[in-house]
Amino acid sequence: MEKLQNKFLSVSYQLYSIDDNGQKQLEEQTQTGRPFQFISGYGFSLDAFEQKIAALQQGEKFDFTLTPAEAFGEYFDEGVHTLKRDMFMIDGRFDEKNIYPGAVITLMDSEEKRFMARVTEVKADSVVVDTNHPLAGLSLQFVGQVLENREATPEELQQMLHHMSCGCGGDCNCDDCGDGGCGGGCGGCH
Repeated sequence: MEKLQNKFLSVSYQLYSIDDNGQKQLEEQTQTGRPFQFISGYGFSLDAFEQKIAALQQGEKFDFTLTPAEAFGEYFDEGVHTLKRDMFMIDGRFDEKNIYPGAVITLMDSEEKRFMARVTEVKADSVVVDTNHPLAGLSLQFVGQVLENREATPEELQQMLHHMSCGCGGDCNCDDCGDGGCGGGCGGCH
């Protein structure tokens, strides 16, 4: 099998979610001139997506579907939690600027590990959050084209490692790094 780590991959694509009834919905797409670029083997994309893309050559088109298990997993009702409203108080006031239905927030568990949750409802005495990934339980169809597939250069690897260690994890607007931009590889910078 071809080596999957340290491949520089650049793709343009549309991502569709497919529910149990076969209904498709466009979830995201790359913009013209702004492909999704990443280096394989470092968790910047879904493993199954990465394996399928890395097997293709530059210029090849693709259209494949990942099952929920290959994508973001099944949807679990246990992932929905009702939290006390006073957990979201700042200086004695409810943080309505950041806590509203649809907001994605960072929470911390009892072991001080951070995780993301989506606010689904704000009640008089509580806030309902969903820790399932927004695409959990859905099949994902990717349609697009491989723009580049080659070994990453030592400079690209070094740049990626810098962004992984600077605190933004490469998935940022890169102002956190203090160098004014990441130059690609993290899917959404600039």
